[in-house]
Amino acid sequence: MKTIRKISTMPPRPQPTGVALLLLLLGAQVLAVCPPMCSCFRGHREADCSRRGLAQLPDGLQHNIRTLNLSHNRLRDLDSHLSHFAHLRTLDISHNQLVRLPTSLPRALWHIQASSNRLRQLEKNDTAYHWNLQTLDLSTNELERVVFINNTLPGLLALNLSHNKFWTVPTNMPCNLEMVDLSHNFLVQILPGSLDRLPRLTHFYLHSNRFLAVDGQVFSRLESLHLITLYDNPWACEDEDSMSTLQAWMESSSAQVQGCPCSTRHVCGEAHQSSTGGWHFASYTEPPLGADAHHVSRPPMQAVTSVHLSKSVRNHSDESAVDHAGSAERELASSPGSLTSTPHSVSAQTSTTVRTRSAKKAKPGAARSTCQQLGSLAPQTLAANLILTASILRNI
Repeated sequence: MKTIRKISTMPPRPQPTGVALLLLLLGAQVLAVCPPMCSCFRGHREADCSRRGLAQLPDGLQHNIRTLNLSHNRLRDLDSHLSHFAHLRTLDISHNQLVRLPTSLPRALWHIQASSNRLRQLEKNDTAYHWNLQTLDLSTNELERVVFINNTLPGLLALNLSHNKFWTVPTNMPCNLEMVDLSHNFLVQILPGSLDRLPRLTHFYLHSNRFLAVDGQVFSRLESLHLITLYDNPWACEDEDSMSTLQAWMESSSAQVQGCPCSTRHVCGEAHQSSTGGWHFASYTEPPLGADAHHVSRPPMQAVTSVHLSKSVRNHSDESAVDHAGSAERELASSPGSLTSTPHSVSAQTSTTVRTRSAKKAKPGAARSTCQQLGSLAPQTLAANLILTASILRNI
């Protein structure tokens, strides 16, 4: 019986030659190459090219990199050179010589660090299409103005404009911001309505500026405000009319105020009884490349150690104060010499209490805070304070 063999009509597959194999291997190496002046990590998707004296973007970076550190170089112009890195999430171009934010930055960016350059202005088109941007650090530049378009940068949570040359607080800031740092500028005013579109702002840094007075009403729309810094400003405390609205806002606000204007207290507001936590930027602690801004910690708050009598003490009736003074006198009689043991404390209370003679009526919450503070004093110091307060009340 004859066996019938089926003959295939398919042509044989060509076998790769040695040259083809070599090209394939070289191609695989090219895809994973890292420029010699950079260090690459995580499958070459994170590139660190910092502190290399670069005057231009190095060649050979993968197009799918997610993190790029170009800080501490001599870069002056990066316009359009970064546009093809479509997957870039974190860009650090701080400590260079840039005079403007690079154009055509990838729209996938989450974090931009551009501090310590020579930036003079931020135009509306520089950030108009960055819907994914979460943090923008433009501190330590020469910025005098920034222009934001309404309803742009919807994902921006933290904006650092500290150590620049602003004279007034920028308007049209992105509406979902939770942290704004405008410290160490030349700020002298906040235009009405500038802060009305920031319902989620929790941390607002305005210390080390040139404010003489601020209308407290500009802060009234900051419903989520938890912390504001106002110290190191040349407040015009002698002008009571100009400072009255700010003082009224501080007394009614639930936010913690650090550096209370025209006050012996460093911290005021009701929220100082709880921990703040929260935001801060490279002006104090430079976060590691790609760090989430929520985990960037600020320096510990300066402890308030001075003892003072709150304005709410003035709201007690004369009779109540005299009754407390009488019991305090009896206690002192049983412990002679206790009054003279705290001369510095008594003199401090005298100046503080006299300054509060014309103070407005404080809130009940402030009275509770004062009670807690007085309760922590030594009995001798408390007694001396009560006697001193009673004697002043008799002379009013």
